[in-house]
Amino acid sequence: MPDKRFVPPARPTFPVDDRAAIAKLVEESLATGSLTLGPNTERLEETFAARHQVPHAVAVSSGTAALEIALRALAAPDGAAGGLAGRSVIVPANTFFATAAAVIHAGGVPRFADIDPATFALSPATVEPVLDDGCAGVVIVHIGGFVSPDTAALADLCRARGLWLLEDAAHAHGASFAGRAAGSIGDAGAFSFYPTKVITSGEGGIITTAGERLRDEARIYRDQGKAGFLGGDHVRLGYAWRMSELHAAVGLVQMGRLDEFIAVRRRIARRYDEALPEIPGISPVLAPEGSEPNYYKYLAVFDEGIDRLAVKKALREQHGVGMSGEVYASPLHHQPIFADLPAGPLPVSEDLCARHVCLPVHNDMADTEAEQVIDGLRAVLGG
Repeated sequence: MPDKRFVPPARPTFPVDDRAAIAKLVEESLATGSLTLGPNTERLEETFAARHQVPHAVAVSSGTAALEIALRALAAPDGAAGGLAGRSVIVPANTFFATAAAVIHAGGVPRFADIDPATFALSPATVEPVLDDGCAGVVIVHIGGFVSPDTAALADLCRARGLWLLEDAAHAHGASFAGRAAGSIGDAGAFSFYPTKVITSGEGGIITTAGERLRDEARIYRDQGKAGFLGGDHVRLGYAWRMSELHAAVGLVQMGRLDEFIAVRRRIARRYDEALPEIPGISPVLAPEGSEPNYYKYLAVFDEGIDRLAVKKALREQHGVGMSGEVYASPLHHQPIFADLPAGPLPVSEDLCARHVCLPVHNDMADTEAEQVIDGLRAVLGG
């Protein structure tokens, strides 16, 4: 193993030219004293909205903030008090803590639904059994940067029932299905710029929407509920959810690399797609026809009986391959904090959470690194 370079599970990418561009924008912010909600934020919002086929984007402090703000704005279109209080929001069981936690922080009750085994996502067939009169809306999660083929149908179902659909697109920058971008299909989208994402601002998030009202509400909520940035009464129970100009500078420069980064990830994914069917005990999660994922994660599923932890340990220690955390290792209804929430049978989520793995994929990943991963899997599983 000493002759091989370690392949990490994730690797944020900042080329030299980009570091210089970021430094220039930061210097301008420091020189002018424009440190929050200034020109960098505005340009990031405009660029992100255009790339994701929506009229509006609102930059905030994190992906979690994006979720909670969107939920609050969707639940109370007129800003009325109460919002989600006492109402349920359907979320998939196989998502990150923040998806369900944002519902609770916004005043609602998460209702866990199972997922389609082919997409790792909600579908009309998995949502309809848990719909009830107290439901306010649905959150679909684009796991691993795959936009499910069922997203548009789920949006139609929600509209027919008088519900809203929020896309948790934390993984899905630049991803699409049938030409429709993540964050443009439902009533709103919530993205994360956490350091491991395809593009990052260090910390941050962004909300996408076609609605001017939701855009305006998001701007109010992110700035302590004030009617205007430069003054005005506090009209909502907001919070300090602003994105700083320094973070926006990083995100703006990263946006210029988004398509380049996705192209690299798709190239690596093709190598995995071709190699994994020949390796015993593991199956790739292939993109459905019409899907254009960003491959934030490359998902594969182990056969039953394979010890995931043992495989990951052998890959790291014997082959220099680090595997990232799963998406996600256990379903949310197994998390202690959500133990008291109602949850019916969720067999698909429980099964796939226990058996899937995420192979390394980076914005600047070399083919030789992908081959190292493949060789390691072949040796560990084949042996």
